[in-house]
Amino acid sequence: MTQRAFIFDMDGTIVDNMSFHVKSWLEFFQRRGHVIDADDFFRNTAGRQGHEIMSTYFGKSLTKEESAALDFEKEALYREMYAPHLAPTTGFVDFITRAKANGIKLAVATAAPTENIDFTLDGLDLRKEFNAIAGAADVARGKPNPDVFLLAAERAGTLPVNSIVFEDAPLGVEAARRAGMRAVVLTTTLPAEAFAEFDNVIAVVRDFSELDVDELFASATN
Repeated sequence: MTQRAFIFDMDGTIVDNMSFHVKSWLEFFQRRGHVIDADDFFRNTAGRQGHEIMSTYFGKSLTKEESAALDFEKEALYREMYAPHLAPTTGFVDFITRAKANGIKLAVATAAPTENIDFTLDGLDLRKEFNAIAGAADVARGKPNPDVFLLAAERAGTLPVNSIVFEDAPLGVEAARRAGMRAVVLTTTLPAEAFAEFDNVIAVVRDFSELDVDELFASATN
């Protein structure tokens, strides 16, 4: 199976929105008397699923129902904050247009819940562009576990070795590494230095306007 695929994380990658996620988390925790460091929070949680984060900060005694209710409240707050600013990352639409013209499958692999996937992909009218979508509802474990990337590749009909992941968070790049996939890092949220330890990173860019489709796969085979 030689079919190639680009697999995109959603938040911080397809859309440059992580500052709004962090703001909504800060507001969410502040309402409950918790004060958290924004930078540490992002580095330790980006790519994890909502129920994993709730368990970390509120304890493992949370019931599944309580965790789901808290997660729904937080994500609703995020969508309210980000809705007026919803837009694709610079160069993204042109990039996936070139990729499709080159016969490359496109997939989304995200820790986001279904409501956020709908909010982003339908809000930007991008759902039709993707051959496969995998989200939090499809896998039990968030990143750095490789599950969501492996599922996205399977649904797109590609092997991990023929798939390139686009990410903005260290936990996501680690998940790609565990999946046997190369990664392109977008510095929408963290500087390039935050990814220096990863041997599966083939490019670090500000946005998609800096990327060439053919050069990426050439880099991935070297």
